[in-house]
Amino acid sequence: MSTINAPEHVIDLAHVAKTYRGKIPALRGIEMRVRRGEVFGLLGPNGAGKSTLVKILMTVIRPSKCKGTLLGEPVGRKGTLARVGYLPEHHRFPGHLKGWQVLDFYGAMGGVERRERRKRIDGLLELVGMTDWRTTPVRRYSKGMRQRVGIAQALMNDPALVLLDEPTDGVDPQGRRDIRDICARLRDEGRTVFINSHLLSELEMVCDRVAILVQGLVRSQGTLTELTEGQRYYEIALDGSAEDAQRAISEALPPGVATAPDGVIDGAMPTGEWVRVDAGRLRIGTDDAGLMQPILRSLVSRGAAVRSMGSHRPSLEDLFLQAVKDDAGNELGPGAAKRPNNKRERTSS
Repeated sequence: MSTINAPEHVIDLAHVAKTYRGKIPALRGIEMRVRRGEVFGLLGPNGAGKSTLVKILMTVIRPSKCKGTLLGEPVGRKGTLARVGYLPEHHRFPGHLKGWQVLDFYGAMGGVERRERRKRIDGLLELVGMTDWRTTPVRRYSKGMRQRVGIAQALMNDPALVLLDEPTDGVDPQGRRDIRDICARLRDEGRTVFINSHLLSELEMVCDRVAILVQGLVRSQGTLTELTEGQRYYEIALDGSAEDAQRAISEALPPGVATAPDGVIDGAMPTGEWVRVDAGRLRIGTDDAGLMQPILRSLVSRGAAVRSMGSHRPSLEDLFLQAVKDDAGNELGPGAAKRPNNKRERTSS
């Protein structure tokens, strides 16, 4: 696979829209950039338009509007697909074919010469852990085995871009780990892997960047660090009664932190970081460990039993659920931007 003169963005979409029957919007102007040599995750609820977008990229569906490129060429050019590997969701291979024959058949469909196909088959079956099953008919494969062979067939044309639609669906934990390892290996080879999945924990473990798609629009896009900027926080948890912990924390905090009439602390540090104390837990909206050290020393000097201290950030699941909630029009309420687990929308190119 050559990367000479390859574009920085293998997928660069400025505006992609699809309206069915003239009135049902599936995509409402997608803007998205996927860089060369990264694992990129696309997530969204059912009906968000994920599969529609993938099918437009694969020229299966014609868009209503489309401004963008795929591997440096305008989206929709059939010739570009020779450099794309694709594993669709709910794929079905002919049950009578053996594992190696599946790869040979789809390699031939992709225009790979016979001699080159035979050279690649054994290596790809080894990559996906299916060497021992190469002569077994597909009808005897489990769902996870079919997914493994599906990934192998997507690599038969030595693609620069690999599109995987729900690759770990129905796969056991060991299989999911193996598929993550395969994606990381493909990235290390300089390929770009685009994963469409609803398994958020899987995406969080393997993806360099993600995009959250809701109601046909990209609500946020970037690395987890970028998407959680302003939402990371430190937490100190104390042992003992909630009343004693509340008192110790109140005494340890700098003067000027607001306290509600009921004694609950929900305000800001003199330097501006949000502060929340609840049930013996102190949370401060910062990723600066140095800010926490004076407070920790003060708590220890007052005899407080510190059970734990650590930094936290919203998970990909938190970001996803917040994007869906925001799109539904739910109000976050006063001060929500200062609390953990609230998304600040960000787009990163």
